Amino acid sequence: MFVVSPCPLPPPTASCRWFGLGRKNFKFFSMMSESDTTTPPPFSETHTPASNSSMPQLRVFSRTRYKNRPKTTTLHLLQNNHHHLSKKKVDLPDIEDFAYKGSNQLTQSRKSSEVYSDMTLVESEVASPRPSGESPAHWDKVLEGIRKMRCSADAPVDTMGCEKAGATLPPKERRFAVLVSSLLSSQTKDHVNHGAIQRLLQNDLLTPDAMNNADEETIKKLIYPVGFYTRKATNLKKIANICLMKYDGDIPSSFEQLLSLPGIGPKMAHLVMNVGWNNVQGICVDTHVHRICNRLGWVTRLGTKQKTKTPEETREALQQWLPKEEWDPINPLLVGFGQTICTPLRPRCGECVISELCPAAFKETSVPSSKSKSSRRNKKL
Repeated sequence: MFVVSPCPLPPPTASCRWFGLGRKNFKFFSMMSESDTTTPPPFSETHTPASNSSMPQLRVFSRTRYKNRPKTTTLHLLQNNHHHLSKKKVDLPDIEDFAYKGSNQLTQSRKSSEVYSDMTLVESEVASPRPSGESPAHWDKVLEGIRKMRCSADAPVDTMGCEKAGATLPPKERRFAVLVSSLLSSQTKDHVNHGAIQRLLQNDLLTPDAMNNADEETIKKLIYPVGFYTRKATNLKKIANICLMKYDGDIPSSFEQLLSLPGIGPKMAHLVMNVGWNNVQGICVDTHVHRICNRLGWVTRLGTKQKTKTPEETREALQQWLPKEEWDPINPLLVGFGQTICTPLRPRCGECVISELCPAAFKETSVPSSKSKSSRRNKKL
């Protein structure tokens, strides 16, 4: 702001100087003589020399900001781990205020532009993530509770999972059946996948030689309606040919070789290694295992408390602490649990015996409102 005091007008030789203050571009000016080169201090009174008493003069109070003046921040006031600020009022940078956490650990947070002496710096309430490799609390009790709920074996995976494919076939043919079932299981429910495997078996197409010689259109009709059946039929033909050419009619015996097959991902490769070759190299993590492990708080992204975003991240985090003897049975155990109790939508927490140990219990059990139900009904009509 500026205040103009009543005085005569300036001489004709005077020139205007503009002073910009900060980001708000408030402009202040002072009418000064060309011979006067002295920059006025903040809140100073500037005027032209009274060379002629009869000549009008204008006096203007202006405010000047020194660009090179160092800014004082809260960091300058933190010494010897004290939790109080000094009595002095200070200016802060764009990201103001700092929450103090331990020695030399400062967390920035956007707050007010000024901090006063009666404000106390508090420790951050965010707990540090669980160290890598450390098992979560009560995980063994949780696992035992899930086993008790799964003892009835009433989930689809118990009778129609990939592990059951070709159970009556010779070992070599069964391995191929497990590989085919794993490929078809992606984006497909167990009962749909099981039906496709049964139709291939009934038509004597569940061997590499028969699959390689079969027409692709025939394979598509037999595996329909599995997800992406057209692409999967193409991949099955390619896999059958690779098994004949490179592995003498058998399937690859290493994890890396299985991953090189078209359409085979880490989850499928681990399942085939576990079931087909009885060689446990990792945990088979599908959407059920991924979802349940995050609900239980068993897995987090590396160095954070955030949930894992993909099944592969879940597998890596889970393998860091879960005992290796649990790597093989954990998949059918949690898949069945996810199909019956810990379902994707509206999990049945009221029926779960380990809900007291689950941090996500009763947080996703809400039933859609009548308004949303009626809107969906109107869409169908």
